[in-house]
Amino acid sequence: MSEFAARRKRLLEAIGDGVALFPSAPAAIRNHDVEHSYRQDSDLFYLTGFDEPESALLLTNQHDEHSQVLFVRPRKREREIWDGPRAGVEGAVRDFGADVAFPIDELSKRLPDYLGNVERLHYRLAQNAGADAKLFDCLNLLRRGARRGVTAPETIIDSSADLHEMRLRKSPQELDTMRSAAAITKEAHLRAMQIAAPGVHEYEVDAELLHVFRKHGSERPAYDSIVGSGPNATILHYRAGNRVMNDGELVLIDAGCEYDYYASDVTRTFPVNGKFSSEQRALYEVVLAAQKAAIHEVAPGNSLQDIHTTAIRTITEGLISLGLLEGDVDALMEEKKHEPFYMHRTSHWLGMDVHDVGRYFVGGEQRKLEPGFVLTVEPGIYIAADNEEVEERWRGIGVRIEDDVAVTASGFEVLTEGIPKEVDEVEAACA
Repeated sequence: MSEFAARRKRLLEAIGDGVALFPSAPAAIRNHDVEHSYRQDSDLFYLTGFDEPESALLLTNQHDEHSQVLFVRPRKREREIWDGPRAGVEGAVRDFGADVAFPIDELSKRLPDYLGNVERLHYRLAQNAGADAKLFDCLNLLRRGARRGVTAPETIIDSSADLHEMRLRKSPQELDTMRSAAAITKEAHLRAMQIAAPGVHEYEVDAELLHVFRKHGSERPAYDSIVGSGPNATILHYRAGNRVMNDGELVLIDAGCEYDYYASDVTRTFPVNGKFSSEQRALYEVVLAAQKAAIHEVAPGNSLQDIHTTAIRTITEGLISLGLLEGDVDALMEEKKHEPFYMHRTSHWLGMDVHDVGRYFVGGEQRKLEPGFVLTVEPGIYIAADNEEVEERWRGIGVRIEDDVAVTASGFEVLTEGIPKEVDEVEAACA
């Protein structure tokens, strides 16, 4: 728990004489009285490691006796029979480092005591309607007490301003956890390459991915897996997964596990029958060259735009060489002629959330990379089956290659290294 305690200490130093409040993620109903599987709010888990619903963390430097307060569900035998054991008030102090803990039902009653005569409240509005309502009731109560010398906070500051900057910079322990997530994801993609074959449904491959994730201790996928074969590989966020794979097609798999609340995000594209056709291989090698070149742009002082520009240039050059574009590379890039084939960005932050927190611009400029940042590098080429602007032999081919990359002091570390992506490695893994 020392990692969580150190994070809370850093945030307390950052908020100074303010108070910060972090509510848990609300439980969500799937249908009737059945709930979706619960996942804690990433900010709250980042600071506590506490993963029960109906909870909240309050941090304050304004209280004489305690600065770290947890509000949790009390232990109730009748509920634990149905839902499993709870930490309870005692466990919140004993096991999760709170100075004091109270039942969550007392949040509304006790919140005015912590917010009275405090000028600044650090809280993320419009993320949790139930928590917002309780906070607004507290603020109105404090305002009504102004004649008794009690004032409400005058300023509400988005709590993400400081916390998400902390989350953007991964500690050595966080990077180790992300390496573990990457190792599990590697096994899952290898398994997918082994079982995919003509006649196999996309959902059968998806099931194998989930099996490997859970077998190795992953709590859940980091996102709904994409298993798109044939023309479905050209749909960026394809979800249906009900198609039968055919001989001579590619299958694109975008899948990553979540391990101890940290995400992995990997895409591989490979031939269903284990052997690339000449057109598939040609497009694949362009994307692979773009990804390699883009990864080598990952270094302190560079930006995500530098990575993206390198990927675009390599893809544009490759499309010219294949006769899919004509003209000068710089002019084509300026006119964004690549976008019908490659329409998304190359990178996003990665961490507890698959599209992780952290600003992309600072002072109006593209943010410079720093050691400890983790990002994806995922160029692609997608030619829709009905694209009549290209020769028929290119139609219906979609390729994306994605790895997770950490910024180091001297350059980069590919966390997902070892998942086959060279043509001969992919064909061998599929054999």
